[in-house]
Amino acid sequence: MASSLINSHSSSTYGSNPVKKGEVRLNEMGSEVVEGYTCKPKDFDASRPIMHYKTLLLLCDDERCGKAGKIDKATHLRDILKDMDLNKGENRIKISRTGCYGACRYRQVCQVTENTQANGEPKNNALWLKHTHQYTDDEWRNIFKLLVDGKILVNELGDEAFIPMKVYS
Repeated sequence: MASSLINSHSSSTYGSNPVKKGEVRLNEMGSEVVEGYTCKPKDFDASRPIMHYKTLLLLCDDERCGKAGKIDKATHLRDILKDMDLNKGENRIKISRTGCYGACRYRQVCQVTENTQANGEPKNNALWLKHTHQYTDDEWRNIFKLLVDGKILVNELGDEAFIPMKVYS
């Protein structure tokens, strides 16, 4: 069976399209992907640096939050980032799933983490967006653009979009 060579994120089902038998696929870093995986490299290189990101969005995908949305939110957001060409390069925004944050009353939450050692905006670091399962694609696109443009999210979206924190003793 002849192999076909494709980029690992060239499909519209970014993140949910594992490599099939006989298929040769390259991940975003140019490494061949293991069969059955979406982006896991065949040749492990412990000395290879990770792919740069400007912003890391940690999306709660645990039991309650996962049920709050009807779709695989992380995969869907990666599709949007790819469409906006923000899945690589200097302004790359990375989406990662997490387990429970203990903020279930806000349903699906998303923690914003900025790469302040590079080009991230420090005032956006450690912000927690609430009710993200209700955000439309246009609202996500706006958030991604604000992040890339270095805008301060609280100023642009308002306090009501974020989870307040308090030290309890």
